[in-house]
Amino acid sequence: MNKPPHQTGTHNVFACLAFLGVAFSFSVVMIGTTMPTPLYPIYQEALGFSQLMITIIFAAYAFGVIAALVLTGRWSDQLGRRPLLLGGLVCAIISDLMFWQTEGLAMILAGRVLSGLSAGIFTGTATVAVLELAPPHWRERATFIATAANMGGLGLGPMLAGALSQYLPSPLVLTYLIHSALATLAIICVWWAPETVNKPMHPRLSFQRLNVPSEVRGVFVPAAIAGFAGFAVCGFFTSIAPAMMGSVLGYDNRLLIGVVAGSIFIASTLGQFLQDKLPPQLRLPIGCATLVAGVTPVALGIHMQSLALFMAGAVIAGMGQGIAFRAGMGAIAAASPPAERAAVTSTFFIVAYIAISVPVIGIGLMASVLSLKTTGVIFSVFVGVMAALALLILLRRGRYTDG
Repeated sequence: MNKPPHQTGTHNVFACLAFLGVAFSFSVVMIGTTMPTPLYPIYQEALGFSQLMITIIFAAYAFGVIAALVLTGRWSDQLGRRPLLLGGLVCAIISDLMFWQTEGLAMILAGRVLSGLSAGIFTGTATVAVLELAPPHWRERATFIATAANMGGLGLGPMLAGALSQYLPSPLVLTYLIHSALATLAIICVWWAPETVNKPMHPRLSFQRLNVPSEVRGVFVPAAIAGFAGFAVCGFFTSIAPAMMGSVLGYDNRLLIGVVAGSIFIASTLGQFLQDKLPPQLRLPIGCATLVAGVTPVALGIHMQSLALFMAGAVIAGMGQGIAFRAGMGAIAAASPPAERAAVTSTFFIVAYIAISVPVIGIGLMASVLSLKTTGVIFSVFVGVMAALALLILLRRGRYTDG
């Protein structure tokens, strides 16, 4: 029996709201992970942190992401999407409370690990949930909407915190209260959304296996090198940008700091959107070349103390990162046997989050010996070399294939 038209219409509205609600929740979690960026100078002044400690605090977030990817990467298939998403949101709220009530380094580190856990849970589970909940007329755009919720949230986080901390009182309290309110609304959205998994009677929880089969390595290596370079730049802008803006470029407006730090993620979203318009075989090489082109004005901006060059570099590098990341993921997924796809994809994400953390700690160590200005230039050159290496491998492989 066909459903009456009003029932069909109500069902469609409900499906759209559930889809948008989970996408909103995805964005809220990612906003929380980058909010502390423009607040780091306040913490440094209040608690006396060194620049090296700021980078270690940032790396604690990446540790949480990697732990969640490995530990819970396959759990949503057994327990359902909603329980994992709710758990991620609870981690985000507890992280907010720890930052709000912080009395020292231990609580900040714990808060960053919990923030990383929330992001790691959402990176895999929310992406799949958004795709599964997409109404038929949204299916073609669902992948981009999931990406935009992820990267857009990462970009909005420092902008929101920068505006609140610059123009409203009690920035170390108000910022986290507002995010907790958004996360509470996100919990309601996830609770209201339908479950998309048929859960087994006896769930078997296991760790996410990491593996790169030999037949995938030719595709995986250049994609991973390009991904490493792109995510290292993202880590640079979300951990070192406040110090670079203040100590080297001479700007201490926290909204401006947040806009510069967030611009690389907004540009990444744009790059991922534009990737569809490029020839498939040229997507990853173009992404690598754009990344090289982006880190050049970043280095020049630091050397010449030019905000315009520094920000232009962030936008260009962000677009390159977005193109390379989505193209690399697509190439790896296409080359991987179906039974190995989850393991290979998870391995790629592990490489990406190692790139966010390890080079940033290296920057902190180097900055304690050299000047922050010199360190920034050296790091930009390092990222450019990594992206150029990936481009060279792709070009050589292309000539070999054509020949």
